[in-house]
Amino acid sequence: MRPPHIRHLVSAIGLFVAAAVALVVPAGYFAIGFSSAAEMLEFKARLSAGRAARYIFAHERMWQYQQLRLAELIEFPEDGRAVRQRIVDLNGKVVVQEAGALATPLQRARMPIVLGGETVAWLEAEASLQPLLVGTAYVVAVSFLLGLVTWLAVRLLPLRVLDQTLLSLSTQSARFQAALDNMAQGLCLFDSRHRLIVYNRRFAIMFGMPEAGTAARDLLPGQGLGAMFEPPDLSRPEDQDGDAHELADGRVIQVSRQMVAGEGWVATFEDVTERRRSQERLSHMARHDALTGLPNRLLFREHMERVLPRLHRGSHLAVLYLDLDGFKGVNDTFGHPAGDELLRLVAGRLRDHTREIDLVARLGGDEFAIVQADAEQPTDAATLADRLVEAMRAPFNLHGQGVEIGTSIGVVLAQGHVTSSDELLRNADIALYRAKAAGRSTWRFFEPGMDTEIQQRRSLETDLRRAAAEERFELFYQPLIEARTQSLTGFEALLRWHHPERGMIHPAEFIPLAEEIGLIRPIGSWVLRRACADAVRWPAHIRVAVNLSPVQFVNGHLLQEVEGALTASGLAPARLELEITEAVLLQDNEATLGLLHRLRDLGVSMSMDDFGTGYFSLSYLRCFPFNKIKIDQSFVRNLTHEKGGVEIVRAVVGLGKALGMNVLAEGVENVEQLDILQLEGCDELQGYLFSEPRPLRDVPAFIESHATGRSDLAPDVVSLPGGQAAA
Repeated sequence: MRPPHIRHLVSAIGLFVAAAVALVVPAGYFAIGFSSAAEMLEFKARLSAGRAARYIFAHERMWQYQQLRLAELIEFPEDGRAVRQRIVDLNGKVVVQEAGALATPLQRARMPIVLGGETVAWLEAEASLQPLLVGTAYVVAVSFLLGLVTWLAVRLLPLRVLDQTLLSLSTQSARFQAALDNMAQGLCLFDSRHRLIVYNRRFAIMFGMPEAGTAARDLLPGQGLGAMFEPPDLSRPEDQDGDAHELADGRVIQVSRQMVAGEGWVATFEDVTERRRSQERLSHMARHDALTGLPNRLLFREHMERVLPRLHRGSHLAVLYLDLDGFKGVNDTFGHPAGDELLRLVAGRLRDHTREIDLVARLGGDEFAIVQADAEQPTDAATLADRLVEAMRAPFNLHGQGVEIGTSIGVVLAQGHVTSSDELLRNADIALYRAKAAGRSTWRFFEPGMDTEIQQRRSLETDLRRAAAEERFELFYQPLIEARTQSLTGFEALLRWHHPERGMIHPAEFIPLAEEIGLIRPIGSWVLRRACADAVRWPAHIRVAVNLSPVQFVNGHLLQEVEGALTASGLAPARLELEITEAVLLQDNEATLGLLHRLRDLGVSMSMDDFGTGYFSLSYLRCFPFNKIKIDQSFVRNLTHEKGGVEIVRAVVGLGKALGMNVLAEGVENVEQLDILQLEGCDELQGYLFSEPRPLRDVPAFIESHATGRSDLAPDVVSLPGGQAAA
């Protein structure tokens, strides 16, 4: 071949190579850059769609209104490319979109946001192709220039172009890795043979791996994490959220898997330890009492639902329903913080006296329940009830001060036909009412007949509330007689209730009920006002005695009520006598004695009722000078036929004289008792020997008949068998 031909050939070859360099390389650059950018854009869209799907799952109803949070989920750190993402609902409405405009032309990717197997929205991502086009233009220019020197370096130019291409790809790869390393979740990318090819910095930190150079075979076997790296189900293209895995150090990792193009798959790892602990704390708070730490009513019901089915397999079960006696008085006297501390101490004492397998729950207020399973019944339930009653009688130390309360307990034994915890609690509550009616600080088993009795009691409670609201009560008056002359000195006001259906109800039946349900205060206030209003119409030397309940001393208004009754009626304070029992002084010595002194300062007189029947300390008589001591009728009734009866009366009279107090004996029913009491020096007498309690309309006639006093008995007194007398 001739040189010109060779030149032409070389020129042609050079031209061909130059043309190839000028056209093929830029085209290849553009194609590779376009494909890489498309994969990157699709990958970002997929990651954002996955994060948005998990967020929407947690906020299924309100996600469309959480634009700020959704915007955070679709944002990526700046990687040098102009990218904008948005979330579009199924109607095509944009829910949230990154700010800013993109230069055309645009490259787009669209990924579904899947929840529960259904597409709930779309994640759309856009990126400008302008940087790629500019780069391609640069490559074209360089390729054209390099083509002109093809004759000088036919082999050099392709190598330079290749170097540029590799550098560009390396830069793109570095940016891709930077995006991965700034993710909040750990990420691993596996190929179709389940070999780890990419993982980010968060994953390396999460599992303590080196940040580079670790192969899949080094990650999985020696770390005991194989279950976390199981590939997804190839038949399911959507995200596959796996179970949470707890690591040896206590951390909990949530894993999500998804197939990717190219027959590989990606897994993301999120540390949900704190979230799980928060959920556990919330669950514990929902099922436990915040004050005592005991299970609450919700957990009690759940526990009962688990144990009740065992009854059909021969298991034994008992429920003890506890209510604290005297807790309200502690709250009223010492304040609610002291009441809360007392409840905590009670909870601790209940735990100490029950087994670990027994459930101790606080149902509310001062009510507790104990579920005793796997025990010999009814023996073990009775033993536990006895033990708890005794335990609650022991004083509680409230900030250095001893406080005594008690507990009443209703016990029900679960039988095979019991269907719900509500039925057991209702029956235990009925037994609890019976225990309270028996005098408190005791316990009772539930018996079928109790239900009717409790219904009657609750009906009586309803009627008593109505009677208190409408003041359907009446005062009867029993005279107080001077022992030596038998002249009239006053009357004791005694409350009576005429029930519209049951007739006259004895005070011993409804007064404890009124104290229990909180009605004794308004009733006692009414008695004060009514007695003063009645007595003001009697002769000036006739006094009226009014009994006070211990409950009236803890509301803080007794002094004002007494002042109000005296002011409204115009009765002289010296004509009012207030009778209190030993239980009043046992509540709070300092506060109660202070109130009694303030009442004395008003000018009213004070008498100690039922003296000697309780645990009264003689120090009270020394601390507070009562005007009168009333000998309980139980001592007077046995005065003539019980050994030591006269000596007891003599001792009380001597004590009263020594302290400058009058002594009144109540329950005088016959002349023999009268003679002994006169002989022993009693100052006043009261009883059926002189008169039974009389309605107000009979009082004027009785006052008239005793206007001058007399030494013989009233003409309407008749003798009864056994030496008693009655009006």
